[in-house]
Amino acid sequence: MNSSIPKNKATRMLHVLGLTAIMCIVAMLPPSAVAAPGAHGPNGEHLDAPTAGNASGLMRLPDGSVNVPMLAQRRLGIRTQLTPETQAAATIELSGRVVVDPNASGRVQAIHGGRIEAGPCGLPVAGQTVRQGEVLAYVAHHAEPYALANQQAQLAELRSGRELAAQRVQRLQSLEGTVPRKEIEAARAELQSLTAREKSIGASLAAREPLRAPVSGVIARTDVTKGQVVEARGDLFEVIDPARVLVEATTADPGLPARTGPAHLQGVPGVKLQLLGAARSLRDGVLPMTFRAVPEQSGKALPLAVGQPVTVVASLNEQVKGYVLPAQAVVRNSANEPVVWIKSGAERYIPQPVQYRSLDAATVVVTQGLGADNRVVVQGAPLIAQIR
Repeated sequence: MNSSIPKNKATRMLHVLGLTAIMCIVAMLPPSAVAAPGAHGPNGEHLDAPTAGNASGLMRLPDGSVNVPMLAQRRLGIRTQLTPETQAAATIELSGRVVVDPNASGRVQAIHGGRIEAGPCGLPVAGQTVRQGEVLAYVAHHAEPYALANQQAQLAELRSGRELAAQRVQRLQSLEGTVPRKEIEAARAELQSLTAREKSIGASLAAREPLRAPVSGVIARTDVTKGQVVEARGDLFEVIDPARVLVEATTADPGLPARTGPAHLQGVPGVKLQLLGAARSLRDGVLPMTFRAVPEQSGKALPLAVGQPVTVVASLNEQVKGYVLPAQAVVRNSANEPVVWIKSGAERYIPQPVQYRSLDAATVVVTQGLGADNRVVVQGAPLIAQIR
C-alpha cells in the first residue's frame, strides 16, 4: 500500500511535465499557423491555408500570402483597420480627353500664302506666354512671276501718270484767274486718285500680313520657322489659356447626364469637374458630355494638357453598398487583378481579390470580396505587394 504512493506521484509528475512540454511547443509555433479574426471571406469561407514550414523572415509564402515581421511592419509604415459596410454614392467611369475651351483659345492662320518673317520679339516657341493682339510673326506675300510683272508695270504707269498730273496741276494753278476754277479742281482730283492708286499697288508689292494672338495665354503649338513658305488657311500657331480647359467624355447611355452629379479625374488630384451639358446627337455611336476643369485650390495651375486622355469618375444620384477604403489600399496582383491585403495573424497578410468603384481621387468603395471582420491594410499595401 505504501509502495503505490510514490508510483502515483511519479505518474502525476510525468503528466505535468508532458503538458508543460506541449504548451512550450505551441508557444514556439509561428503566429501565421493560427488563424486570426479577419481571415475569413465575405461568405464566411476560411482564407487561411496551412503554411509550408516556418516563415520567420520577410518573404512571400507558396500560397501567395506574405510574412512581414513586426519590425519590418513598423519600418514599412503598415497600417490596418476594420471597415464597416456602409452606403456610398454610386459612381461611373467614363473615357475622355482634355479639349480646349473655344472661348479661351484660338488658332492663327494666314489669309494668303507667303514667306514667314519674325515678329518684333522673334518667333514664339511652345509654352511662351503671349497677350491678345500681340504680333507673333509676319507673312510676306508673294505673287506669281507674271502677276508680279503686271503689278510692277502698272505701278510704273501710275507713277508716270501721277507726275504728269502733278505738273498739270502746277501749271493750272499758275494760271489761276485765267482758267476756270472747275478745271483746276478736276486736275487736283485726278492727281489725288493717281497718288492713292500708286500707294495701294506699291504697298501690295511689299505687303506683310501680321499674325496676331487671338487670346491671351500660352503657345500650345507652333509649326513655323523663319523663311518658311506657308499656304493660306494653314494652322501656324495655337494659343490656349491653360487655366480654362474642358474635358470631353463619352457615354452610350443618353439618360446618364440627367443622373450625373459631381465628378473628378482618376489619378489627377487637385482637379474637380463641373458638368456643362451633353450633346443631343450621337457621334460615332456615343454621346459626348462636356465638363469644365476647375482647380480645387483657387489660382493653382491645372496639371492637364490638351489632347491628354483621362478617366472621368462621375457620381450618380444612386447609392451602393460596400466598404469605403483609401484608394491606395487597392493594388494590382501579377494577373493585373485588383486586390486588398487582409491581415491574418500578427505577421501574415493574405491578398484578397475585390471589385470596387472610385468615389473620388483618394477614396474607393469595395462592393465585392470583403467581409465585415476583415482587417484591411490601408497604408503600405503597395509595399507588401512588392515583396517576393
